[in-house]
Amino acid sequence: MDVSLALWALTIAGLCALIGADFLIGRNPHDVSLREAGIWTAVWVALAGLFGLGLLLFSGGQPAGEFFAGYITEKSLSVDNLFVFVLIMAKFAVPSQYQQRVLLIGVIIALVLRTVFIAAGATIIASFSWVFFIFGAFLIWTAWKLVREAMAGPHTDEEFRENRLLKAVEKRVPSTDRYHGTRLFVVENGKRLMTPMLVVMLAIGTTDVLFALDSIPAIFGLTQDPYIVFTANAFALMGLRQLYFLIGGLLKRLVHLSYGLSVILGFIGVKLVLHALHEAGVHVPEISIPVSLGVIVVVLAVTTATSLIASRGGAAAAADGSAQDAPDQAESDAEAAARRRRIDV
Repeated sequence: MDVSLALWALTIAGLCALIGADFLIGRNPHDVSLREAGIWTAVWVALAGLFGLGLLLFSGGQPAGEFFAGYITEKSLSVDNLFVFVLIMAKFAVPSQYQQRVLLIGVIIALVLRTVFIAAGATIIASFSWVFFIFGAFLIWTAWKLVREAMAGPHTDEEFRENRLLKAVEKRVPSTDRYHGTRLFVVENGKRLMTPMLVVMLAIGTTDVLFALDSIPAIFGLTQDPYIVFTANAFALMGLRQLYFLIGGLLKRLVHLSYGLSVILGFIGVKLVLHALHEAGVHVPEISIPVSLGVIVVVLAVTTATSLIASRGGAAAAADGSAQDAPDQAESDAEAAARRRRIDV
């Protein structure tokens, strides 16, 4: 796809305008309701759909198919980010009314850093076609790692660990221990101090870089067009803030998400290896974009359905167990209350 400098500038300006509008609409700190989150999630999905249709009308089916495949892949991988975002919000005890501002700035930082990754990836691919072997092998290894982690079961003691950049910032920049609204810096006793608001924004943005290590090679496995890679990432990330509030309570019900993501990453890894072999002159079949898009959609649909069924069954079993344990629990509560009364006397 031949993209002129003017189109690049127009696209970036359009995204900046959307980000600015999003910032102005949510400039007053408040708790985001499910209705608000649902409306804005639908808006961002609709905008991505309109952009894809624009590619279809002006550039043809191939770029449009690559965009939709890349967008869906990045969106599904971004859902995995939300688990870590929840941990970050809990670690820094971010008040609920400030979380939307944290996510907005954090996602913007993540988008800037991903743009650097995309530019570097496009340059490397243009110069060295053998890099597809590395990308493919890395995705297959990541897929296997996800399967092993999923089979090991959930980790209840999981917590967020700060990366080196964040630790360096906290060590070198004096900071306060409490929030001052949405302010990033305050002056106390004549000293300029960083607030926890800036720290958590940096945590959100820089932590996303770890996820970009697998998502960027994954989308390059679907398209080598930097314009499509960038726009698919931008639309996937910019709708992430609203998705956080919309499905935040449902994340624990997506019990098979890791299996679905591992299948998608493994599939794209195989696609990259086949493409690398083809580029090396070996006659092997290549996987087309329609097939890739179909596999991604089917895997996500099946994963979501089985997750909801499994979590519903688990909830029913837990409810039955609670009902059976209720008499014993009531008895133990009564004994505990009696002990407290005796102590009080």
